[in-house]
Amino acid sequence: MTDNRSKRKPTLYWTVIQHDGWNLHLAATEDGLSYVGSNGQPFEEMAQWAASRMPGSELVHDVVKLQPYEKELMEYIDGQRREFSLPLDCQGTPFQTAVWEALCRIPYGSTASYSDIALQLNKPSAVRAVGSAIGANPVLITVPCHRVIGKNGTLTGYRGGLPMKTALLQLERAGESAYDEDRI
Repeated sequence: MTDNRSKRKPTLYWTVIQHDGWNLHLAATEDGLSYVGSNGQPFEEMAQWAASRMPGSELVHDVVKLQPYEKELMEYIDGQRREFSLPLDCQGTPFQTAVWEALCRIPYGSTASYSDIALQLNKPSAVRAVGSAIGANPVLITVPCHRVIGKNGTLTGYRGGLPMKTALLQLERAGESAYDEDRI
């Protein structure tokens, strides 16, 4: 992950995944995946994100360039992948990138609270700042902000909406159950 201090204007290549009830816009630079949109949202959601987060970057539709990212996301949706291996090119502040890296350490099928993340970063009073950084996560699913819940165990806000968050957590719980059955 990178911080937003560099002033480059990379080309953003994009595509749409339509798989098993999921409809997700993806965008990537030459350096890695930069954006995963909310399920069922139009192109405009991605275009608005690009205009605010990567102003001046051209959006170019390129199915072939996004194929490796699409493959890994479809494997995840199918319950065949628990971790993502392709590079990310997320633009954020140093604090945001630290939060996003902490999210990537939450194991598949598990959850953590905002307080847990703040403690991991040795900033226990930064719970609200952690929440803001999570809300700015540009790559849903691959940086698993859906695994963050309220301290009391309740589902909390999610850029993709609570139905998407619920679906992702259920998908992972089903994947954990299948994994446990395979080990028996």
